[in-house]
Amino acid sequence: MRLKLITCEILFHEINFVVSRSPHEIDVEFLTKGLHDLGKEGMFGKLSAALNDINTDNYDAILFGYGLCNGGIVGLKAVRVPIVIPRAHDCITLFMGDRRRCAEYFSTNEGVYFLTTGWIERGGKLTQNFPDSITTKLGTNFTKDELIKRYGNDKAEYLYEKLCGLKHYKKTTFIEMGIEPDNSFERFAQLDAQKKNLKYEKIKGDLSLLSKLVNGDWNENDFLIVNTGKQISFSYDDNIIKCE
Repeated sequence: MRLKLITCEILFHEINFVVSRSPHEIDVEFLTKGLHDLGKEGMFGKLSAALNDINTDNYDAILFGYGLCNGGIVGLKAVRVPIVIPRAHDCITLFMGDRRRCAEYFSTNEGVYFLTTGWIERGGKLTQNFPDSITTKLGTNFTKDELIKRYGNDKAEYLYEKLCGLKHYKKTTFIEMGIEPDNSFERFAQLDAQKKNLKYEKIKGDLSLLSKLVNGDWNENDFLIVNTGKQISFSYDDNIIKCE
């Protein structure tokens, strides 16, 4: 098969790894990180624009390397070829390889700040879409110096603590995918946790979900196949998404 894959650049290392081992011909398009921070409509606009730019005559299916991600995938429609997308709430599920494992981890670990190769290498500020992003509108991505310039010392101190602080985080979890070139990513995560005064944990990631996506192993339990004329919708249950 010849496939088109649209995915987030946060998955850059992992996607390149699994695509290089796929038996299919795959064209990959990486979109900028932080689209979920634009809100549902903003993210949908970016994804639908990328989808509409594809010459579907060249492909057997279009893959999306995204989770539900703030609802931004809802409304995407398969016009001439099927769309295939993992049943995942967000990219952490893609890194962990299974939505149930991800749910179990969240249920037993509160206030987790996740790091992966992509978030370390390309994360920085969580979005590149500053004017339209939710964090910019709320001011949660401002540095303390930026808040001081806007509101003065006293107000800036209060706003930074309430909007930009790390009080709700208790632990940094580094997801090791097994494709890291050395220990530099893990070391960064350890130092970052120390700097933020957070506990540190390393867990093993799982490439199986991403591998299945690019290998065409689209079982109904892990993937939604959107046939032509259908579009993605919320399912409001463990399936996460459905066709309508």
